[in-house]
Amino acid sequence: MLGGRGAGKTRTGAEWIRGIALGEPDFSAAPLGRIALIGETFADARNVMVEGPAGILAVHARSERPAWSPSLRRLEWPNGAVAQVFSAEDPDSLRGPQFEAAWADELAKWRHADDTWDMLQFGLRLGARPRQVVTTTPRPIPLLKRLLADPLVAVSRARTVDNAAHLAPVFLDQVVGRYAGTRLGRQELDGEIIEDRPDALWNRDTLEMCRVAHAPPLARIVVAVDPPASSSRRADACGIVAAGVAESGVAYVLADDSASGLTPPQWGARAVALYRRLQADALVVETNQGGEMALQVIREIDAGVPVKSVRATRGKYLRAEPVSVLYAQDRVRHAGAFPDLEDELCDFGPGGLGSGRSPDRMDALVWALTELMLREAAQPRIRVL
Repeated sequence: MLGGRGAGKTRTGAEWIRGIALGEPDFSAAPLGRIALIGETFADARNVMVEGPAGILAVHARSERPAWSPSLRRLEWPNGAVAQVFSAEDPDSLRGPQFEAAWADELAKWRHADDTWDMLQFGLRLGARPRQVVTTTPRPIPLLKRLLADPLVAVSRARTVDNAAHLAPVFLDQVVGRYAGTRLGRQELDGEIIEDRPDALWNRDTLEMCRVAHAPPLARIVVAVDPPASSSRRADACGIVAAGVAESGVAYVLADDSASGLTPPQWGARAVALYRRLQADALVVETNQGGEMALQVIREIDAGVPVKSVRATRGKYLRAEPVSVLYAQDRVRHAGAFPDLEDELCDFGPGGLGSGRSPDRMDALVWALTELMLREAAQPRIRVL
């Protein structure tokens, strides 16, 4: 189970242990008598997994609650089921004991993740169907990525906001409000694994460094559109990205309204709406896909919108590279978080995106920043409607 902070991971693990120890029908056909509990440290296992407010002792009714012996690191239920507590700091402590089930908490934080995990697997050898549950906020460690790729592993996910009813409003306002959509927030709140592609033009650290809450007054704003070739659900998305430039010469990415499955009138209306909302100065439209049709779409929606048509004469990588240099030169800011756009930026290398799809959001961003910052180099063909 991958989850954000406060998403209910500990409660999930504790309820699962209760269910298998008591032989609850939804968990096990019969009580499982030998269980391992592994935390990042023994203190974490004791304070969170066993004694914590969402831990094993808390989820049991008084009549069924196991006896807890901290000195023995042992829980024993009235029916004879026993759980032993281990620390991931000491993989060798798992040599010898054998179990029917195990709960591994915060696996992504384990100091000796592979060694501890391997020793646990050797010990899961009792009963007809040894099983284990992992509850963790994810990090891109090799072990976790191997588990996620294993077809025998069932994966569930929970975000912090999914458990909002049981969290303090101040936490939701201050923490969730501040970090939502950022790399840290997507990892710690949404339970996503976020990592960089080594040969990508952008990286996460650069994007986090350029993030600001709001843009200052801007001298010029444009909305760039990268139209799709068709409007089918399987077609590429329509990239719609807005950016502006301040008097200081620093550019600010303001919005990503890209979407898939839009008809030409729909993406045209979406782009014009963003133009109006931001009181932009122009729409920049790539005309490689559809040519005159793309311009006609805008004309039919609002003939008064100034449109600058641009045509790609170089490959996507060559067009994107000078824009990525602007980021490296600290000349671009992101006014807020744009997760889908930033995912494309950090996954775009010489061979394109890892998925093989078209980087439509990135293309729109490139056209916007080229118009604002690299116009002389780009020499776009301008056509005002």
